[in-house]
Amino acid sequence: MNDITMNDLIGLLPYAPIIAVVITVLTVMIAITFKRSHMVTGTITVAGLNIGLFTLIGQMIGVIDSGSIAPNAEQLFVIDNFAQFNMVVIFICALACCTLSYAYLANLKDNKEELYLLMLLSTIGALLMVSAQHMASFFMSLEMLSVPLYGLLAYTYMRNQSLESGLKYLVLSATASATLLMGMAFIYAEVGSLAFKPISMVLGNIFESPLLILGAAMMMFGIAFKLSAAPFHMWTPDVYEGAPAPIATFLASVSKVAMMALAVRFLIDTALLALPSVQMLLMVMATLSILVGNLLAVRQTSLKRLLGYSSIAHMGYVMIVIVSIGSAADSISSMYMAVYAFTSIGAFGVVTLMSSPYRLSGEANELTHYQGLFWRRPVLTAVMTIMMLSLAGIPLTAGFITKLFAILAAVQGTNWFLAAMIILGSAIGLFYYLRVLLTLFKRPKQFIEFDVSGQWGIRTGGIMVIAVTAIILFFGILPNSMIEWASLARIW
Repeated sequence: MNDITMNDLIGLLPYAPIIAVVITVLTVMIAITFKRSHMVTGTITVAGLNIGLFTLIGQMIGVIDSGSIAPNAEQLFVIDNFAQFNMVVIFICALACCTLSYAYLANLKDNKEELYLLMLLSTIGALLMVSAQHMASFFMSLEMLSVPLYGLLAYTYMRNQSLESGLKYLVLSATASATLLMGMAFIYAEVGSLAFKPISMVLGNIFESPLLILGAAMMMFGIAFKLSAAPFHMWTPDVYEGAPAPIATFLASVSKVAMMALAVRFLIDTALLALPSVQMLLMVMATLSILVGNLLAVRQTSLKRLLGYSSIAHMGYVMIVIVSIGSAADSISSMYMAVYAFTSIGAFGVVTLMSSPYRLSGEANELTHYQGLFWRRPVLTAVMTIMMLSLAGIPLTAGFITKLFAILAAVQGTNWFLAAMIILGSAIGLFYYLRVLLTLFKRPKQFIEFDVSGQWGIRTGGIMVIAVTAIILFFGILPNSMIEWASLARIW
């Protein structure tokens, strides 16, 4: 066995933030073997994620050495500006989800510690996904994200809905993974390479190959499932509704950011976007996602299902950016997904604070559970109001800026139909987002089924939700810093 040299250690410097999370997993496992303590496990988890986040930020601003190894097209992973931007978003979202989970699980009499282990493992998969540039790392990191999610979704197993959520995601995710693998096999059979960039080098010679088109289509189907884009969206509302509230938050933020970043890198690096068939497939999926997501959300009386259908529509908006400006979509798509993830954390955060894992009847899921919330919890109502306005794309919120950039991208690519679809989808979305707001300000019900504690605002979950709200408002009023930061998120 060869000894580890200094050059090997230097080569690992770019991956220091991910290694910090791996060490955190091992530390949590050791801590559990000594004594089960929710506070200790939660503290170690949050501390490890913070160390990883600050290490990453230190590398980005040059305070911490990030190594000097030049990117190599044959490597499994690459840590470039695009990866670092999305890793920061994933770290922040994972921290928020762990914080919400701590408050959510406080009264759970069953074992709580394994949830943090599963969440950390899934976060490692997400961090690897945004830096994957090879078919092998694509699939391995995607499975590392997905497999812990099966357990996370079914964690509150005393509720049948939670078990159903985990089982549905398991079966359908396995089907999507099989489709993805078959697509990779077809592309490899035609191209002879598993690395992303070498595929683009030989694409010109086999541009219209039926095997290549079939492989690309199958991979797009697998990616669309993970993104919950129509027509592969059927699992989304059921899984969102049945999942424990903090895990639904994780699914809507960390999972979506990682999958979209991987899809963008894959499509740009392999140059598969140059295939007319792939462009047409993206346009059809984007259009269907916007129409299906928004129209079905209008009919929902469940807040979690409404947010699930809303996420389908938002994935359609990002797909329009990708198909419209191609290789320049990395920055705008990253910015859009970052704002969407933070907004989802705020919206699902309110649901989490209002919910309990013990109610067999479910969580604070129905819109009627929030009727008249303003009259007893005005600050929490303000948080939900800002999140709904941001999702709707109303000015002075960060969601308006990102949706504006999506429309500008469609116009820049002269896709007038797709630009019109964003405007139409936003108009429909405004209806059901405002319906949520009207519910918050209605006269309160006589019997209150769900409510937060009077001290929610000074607890960790409440502080985090308020902080996310401040971010959404800040970037909506002063968007320059967000735009400049996102402009650096470029693929090498």
